[in-house]
Amino acid sequence: MMERLGVLVLAYGTPSHEDEIEPYYRDIRGGQAPPPELLEELKARYRAIGGRSPLTEITERQARALAQALARRGLGEVRPYVGMKHWHPRIEEAVRAMAADGVRRAIGVVMAPQYSRRSVGEYAERIEEARRRVAGAPEVELVPSWHDEPAFLDVLAARVRGALARLGAPADGPGAASVIFTAHSLPAAVAAEGDPYPAQLEEMARGVAARAVLSRWSTAYQSAGRRAVPWLGPDVLERMREEAAAGARAIIICPAGFVADHLEVLYDIDVECAQLARELGVAFARTASLNDDPAFIEALADAVQRRARAAGAAGAAGAAASAGGDGRGAEGEAGAGPGAGGEAGA
Repeated sequence: MMERLGVLVLAYGTPSHEDEIEPYYRDIRGGQAPPPELLEELKARYRAIGGRSPLTEITERQARALAQALARRGLGEVRPYVGMKHWHPRIEEAVRAMAADGVRRAIGVVMAPQYSRRSVGEYAERIEEARRRVAGAPEVELVPSWHDEPAFLDVLAARVRGALARLGAPADGPGAASVIFTAHSLPAAVAAEGDPYPAQLEEMARGVAARAVLSRWSTAYQSAGRRAVPWLGPDVLERMREEAAAGARAIIICPAGFVADHLEVLYDIDVECAQLARELGVAFARTASLNDDPAFIEALADAVQRRARAAGAAGAAGAAASAGGDGRGAEGEAGAGPGAGGEAGA
């Protein structure tokens, strides 16, 4: 009988109504109360997108669709779980639910394609902390990263082509639109630490640009936090000004590091970037978010299935070595992955 497999979909988290914004922001800040002016600014951003973000509901849909896709591929009974880093349902809640359901093995995937120790490395740490506190907790293997998953790049390229069509702008040649691929900014120290996050953004953008046959594209970062440290750049607003000054008449933002509609997309791009585009006098569009689009879910399933097979093979090798009496166990890959673009990066 095939074992029950859990698929743990991880994201940053979001408050469900305005009364939760202050405790949510406090959670992001490690328990410290946010300055009143920053709290009010965050509340104003949520009001500007209708009062709340749909991140939780989208992540739940992604998890259900992913579990169904994996089950169709012959992985047996696959149960979906959602764990949020800074709000409910929290990662520990998901681990407890898996234990209660009798799940003994799970594959975790963070809803952002790039790897960084400063972002999803923290998700791995929180999973292990939860497992230490939960009796009967399952083994959880994390997908290291999926920024270069071919089917994922295909989906993003299709989104770029759709945005070009909406603007009536060419992908190359005279008058080509400027396409800017963005990801959530992180403290600039990650580059000095040799973290692959910046390089993976470039690799992801290059793969999409090749598929969409783009002649004018670049990368940028967005949604930097408020800590007084240097952040990865250039910021997307700075990049937009550079492109307009260089003669671009149409700008498309592809938030490649984000896979759902949430605050960093609905406000930072749809409000702030759109406003700057009007001031610069350029045509503007954003690529449609992936959310639970079936083509995206199948691309994600490719990465999760590959990790499940690798974890199973490692487990089998470890069991065989143990049976052989040589005392060796199979070592799994370090649980780490790309950071989930959060809401209100603080």
